[in-house]
Amino acid sequence: MTEQDHVTVNDPRGPVYNGGGHQYVFYGGPDWMIRKGVVPLRIVREDRVRLADRFVRPRGYRAAAEHLAKPGSVVLLEAEPGSGRRAAAIMLLHELGEHEDTAQEPVRFDELPPTDKDRGEAPFSPAAGDRYLLDLSGISGDESYAEAQHRLAVYRSQVQEADAHMVVVLPSGMGHAHAPDLEPHTVKLVRPRGVAVVTRYLRMDLMPFRSEDLRNTDLQHLFDRSPMRELARFAGLVRTARDSGRFGTDFAGWLDQAMHAVTNRADEVRKQMATVRTTADRALLITTAVFEEALADTVYEAWHVLMRTVGYKEDKQATELERTDFGATLHALGIERDLNGQLRFKRLAYADAVRSYFWTNFPGARGYLRDWIEQAVSLPGLTPDDRMNVVVHFCERALAASRPDHLFELVSSWAGRAAGASCDPLAVLVLELGLSHETFGRWFRRRMYDCVRSGPLSDGLARVLIAACVQSLAPTHADQAIVRLHHLALRKGEVGLEAGEALLSLASRAPGHYRLLIDRLRNRMHQESHAAEPHLRLLTELTMSGRSPEPPSWPDLCLGWEAVFSQPPTALWNPLVRSWLHVAATDRTREMALGLMVRATHGRTTALHRLYVIACDWASPASHPSRAAVAALFWQHIDDAQYSRTEGTQRAGAGPRTMEEA
Repeated sequence: MTEQDHVTVNDPRGPVYNGGGHQYVFYGGPDWMIRKGVVPLRIVREDRVRLADRFVRPRGYRAAAEHLAKPGSVVLLEAEPGSGRRAAAIMLLHELGEHEDTAQEPVRFDELPPTDKDRGEAPFSPAAGDRYLLDLSGISGDESYAEAQHRLAVYRSQVQEADAHMVVVLPSGMGHAHAPDLEPHTVKLVRPRGVAVVTRYLRMDLMPFRSEDLRNTDLQHLFDRSPMRELARFAGLVRTARDSGRFGTDFAGWLDQAMHAVTNRADEVRKQMATVRTTADRALLITTAVFEEALADTVYEAWHVLMRTVGYKEDKQATELERTDFGATLHALGIERDLNGQLRFKRLAYADAVRSYFWTNFPGARGYLRDWIEQAVSLPGLTPDDRMNVVVHFCERALAASRPDHLFELVSSWAGRAAGASCDPLAVLVLELGLSHETFGRWFRRRMYDCVRSGPLSDGLARVLIAACVQSLAPTHADQAIVRLHHLALRKGEVGLEAGEALLSLASRAPGHYRLLIDRLRNRMHQESHAAEPHLRLLTELTMSGRSPEPPSWPDLCLGWEAVFSQPPTALWNPLVRSWLHVAATDRTREMALGLMVRATHGRTTALHRLYVIACDWASPASHPSRAAVAALFWQHIDDAQYSRTEGTQRAGAGPRTMEEA
C-alpha cells in the first residue's frame, strides 16, 4: 500500500505509432517506471491493477467498501499522512469495477479537481456507475478548506443523483472545520502494519526470503514509522540491489544495502560535500548523479557543459596532460566506470541522495541546472534511455523543490525546436511527468488551459499539448482533455486539424465523452453565433456515422443533428447525411437514424428539401437496390414530416420563418 506522490513515465523502446494521422513519438510501456523505481500516480487501469497486487488493506477499509457499494454513495476517508490514504481511495473505487470490461457502456474513473478554477470549462456530468476520486489531502487553511467543502457539496449532490460513486481523501488536521453533515459518510483508516506492506512487495518481486529475515530492531523501526511511499521505495531498493548483481547473491546482503540507502545516504553525502570544495569536483558529482549509467565520455562532456553554464573559468595555463586524469578524479569521488564504460556511484541509491542534496541546499543554482539540462540532453553520446533518465531525474528534483515553472520552461524550449510536423518526445515526457504529480498535477493542467486559450502558440508547443492531452490527461481527466483539445482545434492551419482529429477520436471512445463534446459544441454555436463555423464543422464531423460510439447514442446524435440542421444548408450536410444513408444500407439496425435525422430538422422546408436532394444523389445510379430501398424509406420520413408541418400550419396559421427559410 503506497501513498503515491511521484510520477508515471514509460519505456523508450523506439517510436510508437498511435493510430491514424500524424505520428507522435511517445515513450510507451508501463514497466519502465517499475524498473527505474518511479512510483506511478495515474489511476488508469493498468496502474490500478499493479497497485492492487501490492495493496494491504488498512483497518477501516471494509467499512468504507461496504458504504461505497451503494449506488450514489460518497465515502470520506480520514487518515494520517503517510498511511496510504490515497492508495486506499483508489483501491476502493477500483474494486467496484471488477466487471467494467464486460459492461455495455464502460464506466468512468476520473479524478476531480478540488476547486472550480482547477477544472476550467469542463463540466461535471456523472452517470450511473461512474467512479470519482477527490483528493483534498493537499488543502491547508480554513479558507481553502471552506472553498473545497463547497465544491465537495456540489459534487456529492450530483454523484448521489446520478447513482455514481465518489471517494474523498480528507486533509489531515482539519477536523475542526469538517461540516457536521459529512460525519455519517466519514470512515477513519488506520495505517497497515509496515512489515505486511514490505512483505507483499517483496513477494510480488519474487524475492527469496523468510519471515524471520525481516525481524531486527532497525527494520522494525523503519516498518513502524516510515510513510507507505518510503516502504515501497525500500522494497524497490532491495529489488534493485538484487538485479544489479553488484551486491552479492543473498537476500541479507540486498536487504543491508537497501537499509543503508534509506537511512545513511543523506549523511554520507553531507560528509562528502564537507570535503569536496571545488566547483569542478562538485559539478562532476551532480553531473554523475543526473547522468548516472551514461557513457563516461558523455558524462565528461555534460560535466563541462555544466561548468560553462555556471560560469566556471578553467585554468587556461595548464594543458590537458597536466591536469589530474579523469579516472583519478572519478575514483576520488567514489564514482566507478564499469566494463561497458558507464559511470555510476559505488553505493546503492547514492545518486538519488546527491541530487536531493544539491537541489535542497543550492537554491540559487536551480536556474543554472535547468539551463544545463536544456542543453545537455542534446549531447550526441546519449541514448534514448539516457535522455529519459536525465529528464526524470531533473523533473523529480525540480518538483520536489516546488519549481514546476522550470519544467514548463523546458517544455516550451524543446517544443520550439521540433522540425516540421514533428512533436518533441522529451517535451511530451516532461509534461507527462508534471501532469502525473500528486501536488503539481493541477498546476500543469491549469497551465495547459491558460496556454490553449492564449493568443500566440508555436506549432511545436501546440503539438506537445495535443500529445499530452491524448497520452496523459485523457486517461484520468477526460473532460479537461476535451476542453483543451477543443481550444486547440479552433486554431487555423495543420495543427488545428490535428487537434480536431485528436478531439473527435477521444470523444468517440465513450458515450460520456461523446455527449460532453456534443453539448459543448452546441453551446458554443449558440454563444458565438457570429463565429459558429469552426464549432459547426467539428459537430458535423462528430455526428457522422464513423464517429458514433458503439452502440450509437441516438438521443445525443439527434441533439447534434438538430444543431447542424438549424444552420442554413452547407456543403457540410452532404457527407453527414450520406454517411448515415450508407450505414443504413449495410446495417438494418441503423435505419432508426433516418427518421431521427429527419425529425432533427423540426420540419423546416428548406432543410427537408436539402435532405431529399442529397438522398436522390446518393441513390443514383439505380444499380444499387439496397440504396434505392433506403432512399425510399428516407423519402417517406421526409414526406411525413412535410405533411405534419402543413397540417400544423393550417391549424395554427403561418408562424415566423426561420433564418434559412427567409
